[in-house]
Amino acid sequence: MNRIFKKERDAASSFSFDFFFEKAVILLLAGAFLLFILYPIFTVVLKSLTKDGTWSLDHYRSLVTPRNLELIRNSVFVATLSSVIATVLAFCVGIFAHFKGVLVRKGIYRGLMMTMISPPFISAIALITLFGRRGLISYGIFGATLNPYGWHGIVLLQSLSGVSLSAMMMMTGFAQIDNRLILASRDLGADAWHTIHKVLLPSMVPTIFSVLFLQFTMNISDFTTPIIIGGRFRVLATEAYLQVYAQGNLNGAAAMAMLLLPPAMIAFYFYRSNMRKVQTLSERSKVLDRESIHFQLPQILQWVTASITIAFFLINLVQYGNIFLTAFSRNVSGSIVFTLDHWGVFQSRHVDALIRTIYMAVTASFFATVSGMLLSYYHQRRKIKGFGALEFIGSVPYIIPGIFFGLSYIVAFHRGPITLTGTLLILILNCTFRHVSVGNKAANAAFESMDHKLEWASNDLGASKVRTLITVVFPILRPTFLVSFINAFTACMTTVGPLMLLVSPGNLVTSVLMFNEINSGRYGQGAVMGSMLILITFSVNLFAIHLLNREKRN
Repeated sequence: MNRIFKKERDAASSFSFDFFFEKAVILLLAGAFLLFILYPIFTVVLKSLTKDGTWSLDHYRSLVTPRNLELIRNSVFVATLSSVIATVLAFCVGIFAHFKGVLVRKGIYRGLMMTMISPPFISAIALITLFGRRGLISYGIFGATLNPYGWHGIVLLQSLSGVSLSAMMMMTGFAQIDNRLILASRDLGADAWHTIHKVLLPSMVPTIFSVLFLQFTMNISDFTTPIIIGGRFRVLATEAYLQVYAQGNLNGAAAMAMLLLPPAMIAFYFYRSNMRKVQTLSERSKVLDRESIHFQLPQILQWVTASITIAFFLINLVQYGNIFLTAFSRNVSGSIVFTLDHWGVFQSRHVDALIRTIYMAVTASFFATVSGMLLSYYHQRRKIKGFGALEFIGSVPYIIPGIFFGLSYIVAFHRGPITLTGTLLILILNCTFRHVSVGNKAANAAFESMDHKLEWASNDLGASKVRTLITVVFPILRPTFLVSFINAFTACMTTVGPLMLLVSPGNLVTSVLMFNEINSGRYGQGAVMGSMLILITFSVNLFAIHLLNREKRN
């Protein structure tokens, strides 16, 4: 019967305004994904394989020099060490939170979200001002002169900055374990240690690998932290950035950026494998909830994981407190002198950049969320051919390192038919297509639980597909839109990697300005900008939580 109605509806809606409008939206969406994702990436690959207009592998051969091999070795060393430390710490936070009560678990999860609202390198302010050569704690209290610069500083900052996201992924992984396995293990006489060894750890292996490779990808492509705190210790991502910024060598930078792709692809493979397993286990895990199995961690493990969790939040508390303190003070011969000078400089020079940043983040987040949801609708709901491939293309910018995606926009849109360098539009487009995947994945999850009959009923009452999308589907997806928008907004406000290569003196944004100020040793100015980013992002997150709670009540 539905097929008969479908044929009648399709015949009635042919060649109407809605029909042509929808076709235009589909073509625009497909064209935008090909032009602003696939085309830039293709140009980088092409750039790395050509020299003076001819095919050549010279740029790859030039990478095989003692200096570049040292850069690769340095990159792999710090990225591996940082990733392993972050994964271990995140596992401890995740297992502690999972086996606590609902209130503690929710509190830890929200606390982890709050620790993600600032750029990773801003931790350098706290490290340098508290534990540097004239640090308030190291020198002011203990009289010690410590050197935070070098590989150990990079590892410390990258490890701490990676814990929040990794711990949230660990909590999700623990939540998907079938609790009946734990109950069966205990019923068969296994103690807590044996259950952890034989049930929990094997079940968490895909999540652990997913977290490990995700952290490795993020750390090996991070060039901001090594520039600020690395001193003379150089890594591959830093050199790729300098190839563009200082030497204008796009070909060489493209070849270096290509080396960052394999670990990103491996991370994506483990992530997809893990997500398939999570989807398989998600239904089984709901049969028995966590509170009903009465499983407690061994006392020693509980103390260790609790200590790590508390220490992590205390470090973040000190870090955020130090940022606000630095914004209102200056260090004069080891003593703190309170001042509003930093705010005066910010008000006179950088307010326009902050307004531009908010405008860019709101615009990019809106279009990224809407594009992601439309992509999901046409693929998951309407099953339109080709949108499966478009969905994969849409996820690529989220997989590849940020510096690679930023570089691809320079190569693609510096000259030629579409010239965008030096404009605010290139920043908005880069942020939009980098975060399309966030809205897409959230909408995919929402569509799985949405009843098809609502759309069929709307169509049977005479509404076109476009009208059904606007009046039925979008209102139901309003909470999903809000969550995706906030996630994208937070990422756009604090992102630095790709934007560092795309900004020009006329379109500077706050996160890039903050990086320049901290890198130049003007920590007070950097702290003011960091404070503003944190306060704005925090306020928007709180407002979103308020709206979501109101939606649930209604």
